Amino acid sequence: MQKTLVTIAVAASLGLGATATHAATLDDVKAKDYVQCGVTGGVPGFSAPDANNVWAGLEVDFCRAVASAVFNDAEKVRYTPLTSQERFAALSAGEIDILSRTTTWTMSRDTDLGISFVGTMYYDGQGFMVRKADGIASALDLSGAAICIESGTTTELNAADYFAANNLEFNTVVFVDQDEVVKAYEDGRCDVYTTDGSALAAERSKLAVPDDHLILPEIISKEPLGPVVRQGDDQWFKINRWVYFALLEAEELGVTQANVDEMLGSDNPAIKRLLGVEGDFGTPLGLTKDWAYHIIKLVGNYGESFERNVGVATPIGLERGLNALWTDGGLQYAAPIR
Repeated sequence: MQKTLVTIAVAASLGLGATATHAATLDDVKAKDYVQCGVTGGVPGFSAPDANNVWAGLEVDFCRAVASAVFNDAEKVRYTPLTSQERFAALSAGEIDILSRTTTWTMSRDTDLGISFVGTMYYDGQGFMVRKADGIASALDLSGAAICIESGTTTELNAADYFAANNLEFNTVVFVDQDEVVKAYEDGRCDVYTTDGSALAAERSKLAVPDDHLILPEIISKEPLGPVVRQGDDQWFKINRWVYFALLEAEELGVTQANVDEMLGSDNPAIKRLLGVEGDFGTPLGLTKDWAYHIIKLVGNYGESFERNVGVATPIGLERGLNALWTDGGLQYAAPIR
């Protein structure tokens, strides 16, 4: 009895009792019959609605993959557009189940906000966009320029650090919403727009004449962008983490949306485990054994999502770069399913 009481006391002192209290996300999601996903107000290629309010993008695909794993239905997702200032409060309050919204993984966010980062969907870095007509070729030429920035982001801090380190004058024009930032830049209220490089490419694609604008060569920060869940629910965290890994593992193994049914007959043990043909890696997560098969069948693998949403054939035109698989010199690497 004494050992049991000591164990309980130690667990309480470490905050381990919180898991039982908050370990209901999967049950709640099943009860309401959809995943509530927090997204941007509209960043092409990452999370944006079309004219019919159908959402698409790399980060939207992650939420669709989670719904596929849970429901075998990628459409059982509802989307909540959030500003940078709203996003963490909405997650903490339980208004959303997943935050999949161009969010940078930092130490303070990971330790202070009661949230857990699932993985890095996109390795990015902060850059600067200017008008070609201004003749600016380098970020080192930006001293004294008026710079449009979205508040509540790492962008403000990174820019301040960069300008201070290079003894440049720093003049900011700050807005709450990203759409306001882009509109201000487009209207000439500032000389420079700074944010993650991928977002610059996405927003440039929406400007009246994209070729009139130049993304400068300097990358001034590390911005690992990834989905986030609330702390205290290990099951939901692990579901999201292994959905992320399954997207990568499928690409590594050459399993695609087009060939996944054929791959059910593969002799490759890793493919058998991924698709639920051999072993049962779903039950420990609270899912069916073929959870990853549903993801690939309905959404595709990571590479397919990347190329469909932000790749070189899209208006955004991003190379894989750091987001290539580790086997191709990139940083994307899945833990093994075994």
